[in-house]
Amino acid sequence: MEEKVGELWHKFITRAARRSYPEAAVTLAQVQHTAGILFRACGGDAGLRIETANPLAHKSRRRWLQRIAGTDTHVELASYDSQALRLPSSIDLFADGSLNRDLYLWLAALAAQQVPEQLDWFKAVQQRVRMVLEQYPGMRARYERLVNAYIPTRIQPDNLPPDEARQEQALQNALRYPGLVAELPSCRRPPQPVHLWLVSTPDTVADSTADSQQQDDAEQGHSSNSEDDSRRRRAERVESPEKDRGLLALRFESIFGWAEYLKVDRGTEENEDMDEAQREADDMDVLSVARDQQSIAHRIRFDLDLPASACDDLPLGEGIRLPEWDCRKQRLIDDACIAKPLISAAAESIKLPSHLKVMSRKVRDQFQSLLPNRVWMRNQPQGSELDLDSYLQDIADWRAGHMPAQQLWYRDLLARERDLACLLLADLSLSTDSWINDEARVIDVIRDSLYLFADALSVTQDRFAMWGFSSRKRADIRMHKIKGFDEPHGMTVNGRIAAIKPGFYTRMGAAIRFAAREFESVAAARRLLLIITDGKPNDLDQYEGRYGLEDTRMAIAEARQQGLYPFCVTIDEKAQDYLPYLFGSNGYVLIRKPADLPGKLPLLYAQLSS
Repeated sequence: MEEKVGELWHKFITRAARRSYPEAAVTLAQVQHTAGILFRACGGDAGLRIETANPLAHKSRRRWLQRIAGTDTHVELASYDSQALRLPSSIDLFADGSLNRDLYLWLAALAAQQVPEQLDWFKAVQQRVRMVLEQYPGMRARYERLVNAYIPTRIQPDNLPPDEARQEQALQNALRYPGLVAELPSCRRPPQPVHLWLVSTPDTVADSTADSQQQDDAEQGHSSNSEDDSRRRRAERVESPEKDRGLLALRFESIFGWAEYLKVDRGTEENEDMDEAQREADDMDVLSVARDQQSIAHRIRFDLDLPASACDDLPLGEGIRLPEWDCRKQRLIDDACIAKPLISAAAESIKLPSHLKVMSRKVRDQFQSLLPNRVWMRNQPQGSELDLDSYLQDIADWRAGHMPAQQLWYRDLLARERDLACLLLADLSLSTDSWINDEARVIDVIRDSLYLFADALSVTQDRFAMWGFSSRKRADIRMHKIKGFDEPHGMTVNGRIAAIKPGFYTRMGAAIRFAAREFESVAAARRLLLIITDGKPNDLDQYEGRYGLEDTRMAIAEARQQGLYPFCVTIDEKAQDYLPYLFGSNGYVLIRKPADLPGKLPLLYAQLSS
């Protein structure tokens, strides 16, 4: 009975304390595409991703019903940094769903504005608002509707102590008249969260720290056990506690909570309940991260089986030094990477696998239309036959008093050749070892695609090359030669395709620059660089997130300046978040069913080369 009464009371008080409108809620997934377009149209950085904001704890005043119910202790506010624009996962502030949607668009436009870094948060956010209203007058009516609907939802100054009332009045004046309030009055409590502004929050652990931790894990053969969570968590970097300093004198009634950190060695425990650990991390407002030399068993997800040098592929030379674009320094670093061409030592000459023969015959028949054909060339000064049409036209012009400048009275049957060269880059990273169904892995699909691609292009007599790539830091970019431009297609190439296997990571910028060098010795009117991948650029060092995307984007721009046409074929479901920024809206294609890649790749080439 007590349980039932408590449950009813909880539902009643929670519903009474609620100040939102779930029935009119708009989620980020519903407006993410539109908000991204508006953010970039207003001048926002095209390389930023849009993701969900992490709930932040706030200590501002709450209504007494909210305090009784224990609700509204956390709030999702929009924020912006060099990596991403973070927006609330859902907005249900207003009873009108269109206002909730307008708030998403307003926050996207607000984040696109650039203000001097030396301004404090209060002045900077007002300047952002003024810039939006001045540059885009059409946003003014939307902003005024949002302000008029939002201010009544806040605790009004009449219901606050004097110091908090002055602070709240200043905030409301800044909302109504942005730029006219010089400073925010001080108060013993922080101000109420302002949902119409961007929040100024400290960054999480620096990217370099995360990268170095990831690097250590990978070198030890471990990968952290984490869920697919796009939220960005607040954290602080702390020193690792000293060993043998774990004695702590305290009373049990003063035990520290989850949100508090004390520099004391608590030891490493093997907790098998990963769901419990995930819930504990979700409850923390700030994660305190320290590094030590210990690793625990439940973090092991895969093992990097590094081959011995005797079993590895044969190197083709000492390696090629390549530059890399550093987006933080905004310059190209010469000789930053080393690409090592390799060729399989264990590859044997084999025929086309039997399970692909039916599809191969179908594709070869379709590619017959791309064969170089012979056509009659008219109006020639010499040839195998007389061009009667040209002769009679010249006679008519001569009788009309016009003397032809040149007697082009012949025609000849000449072959029309396809002046085209293609290089295919196949991503052979670790992720290709994942299974797409009960029968095949990603690497198996890529292997079948290469079989059919090479078999189809051998019909057209187009010049083509195929390379696979993976990387392990900048000094070990492994370029696996499958077929060169000067090699004929045959059973030897099939053997090299059969020998490919998942490698390490995806330093795509260096692979593209290597491919561009391969094209230097190839003279062709059209040069196509075709890239097959299953994920975004990444590597063990800082080549992660924004750094890897910017380097890849610069490498693609360099390839286009050299006259190449880069095109990406991907099976990554999240490709639309970053590939338009790298290749442009028409520079890539997403294969939603990976098993369809072998059949679609040759047909895609036919469309690109027609």
